[in-house]
Amino acid sequence: MNTRSFSSFFFITIFYLCLVSRIEARPLSFEEFLRCANIALPRSNVLTINVLNSGAKGDGITDDSKAFSQAWKQACSSSQEVNLVIPNKVFLLKPVTFSGSCKSKITIQISGDIVASETTSDYAKSPTHWLTFNGVTNLVIEGGGTIDGRGSIWWKNSCKVDKSKPCTNAPTALTFESCTNLVVKNIKVINSQQIHLTFHSCKNVVASGLTVTAPASSPNTDGVHISSSQNVTISSTTIATGDDCISIVTGSTTIHATGITCGPGHGISIGSLGEKGSPALVQNVVVDGANFTGSSNGVRIKTWEGGSGTASNIIFRNIHMHNVANPIIIDQDYCDRAVQSCSQSQGAVLIQNVLYENIFGTSASKNAVTFECATSSSCKGIQLHNINLTSQNGGKSSASCINVHPQNTAPVSPSCPASLFSDLGFLIEIM
Repeated sequence: MNTRSFSSFFFITIFYLCLVSRIEARPLSFEEFLRCANIALPRSNVLTINVLNSGAKGDGITDDSKAFSQAWKQACSSSQEVNLVIPNKVFLLKPVTFSGSCKSKITIQISGDIVASETTSDYAKSPTHWLTFNGVTNLVIEGGGTIDGRGSIWWKNSCKVDKSKPCTNAPTALTFESCTNLVVKNIKVINSQQIHLTFHSCKNVVASGLTVTAPASSPNTDGVHISSSQNVTISSTTIATGDDCISIVTGSTTIHATGITCGPGHGISIGSLGEKGSPALVQNVVVDGANFTGSSNGVRIKTWEGGSGTASNIIFRNIHMHNVANPIIIDQDYCDRAVQSCSQSQGAVLIQNVLYENIFGTSASKNAVTFECATSSSCKGIQLHNINLTSQNGGKSSASCINVHPQNTAPVSPSCPASLFSDLGFLIEIM
């Protein structure tokens, strides 16, 4: 049999096997046939754009913002799929916004380092953003490179570090706003001026293989901040910063975090919610698989007094704590007292249907479980199953429970007392 005949025979045979293995009684399209036979579809022509060809110097000194904007403009206007290359050099950028909508899929390949301007006056027109992607669909950012906010100048001027300074905002290093079908993978984001990555009003987001780091003393440097976004998955990510590793705030639904390493930092937080009486909505959040080391919190739900709305259908499972100050915490008396005064207010965000399951490890404080609910009706459907948290020093651990009667499925240690004394903040010690 000659080569041509063999090829024809091979394709006919594979096609027949695909046909007989399918349940649907309809012909296969050519694309379905190739997928069935595990044969890669040939890619259409991909346009490669290198920022160096748009005038970027990559010397870490010259402002390359204009060149990056020009490269993006070319990529966004292309009807071909685009691979936008940021090679292995150091690129200094002032605040830049990369706006959509674009005509085709864009993959940004970051092999080098992108570093922020340290001149604070450069941010006068953009005080809360450094790098922003706005209104972009079908965007991939990858490549193993580093985005460095060089935030130390901002940290030392924070009111949380220098109490004589006024409390002001600082830029978020990397903001995605109103983006759809977004993939961010295998990059490093470090030393942000304030928050490292924000997903705001985004849909269908996959973030994986990220490394997000800043000193434990750096103020307000959340790792990943999610607001008003739907269908967000964060996986295989390491976060060590001076604030929440992951924060999920109002308007966010269907959030899944797995394979998270957190610490130092403030843990994984839902909230804060309900500030200044505002309505909250967070639902369908799953944290499944996380390791916390030396963080000030583990899994936390925090709401302001006087808020409204709901945080519901939340699962924290398969989690290990090592020397964590507050491994499990609901705080309905939250207030950032470092930046404002706090007063008693009526009302509370309803926290409903929360499951804690398969959580083990050690607590750096006596109370390994803290539930501080605002009223007897503001925390409902709280369940704990298979919990074992001991004191880091080998002593007893406790549960502090106010206005809550969780349902426990043994073994749970420590656990809230199954009595009305829990409304008085009764502490039960577990041997």
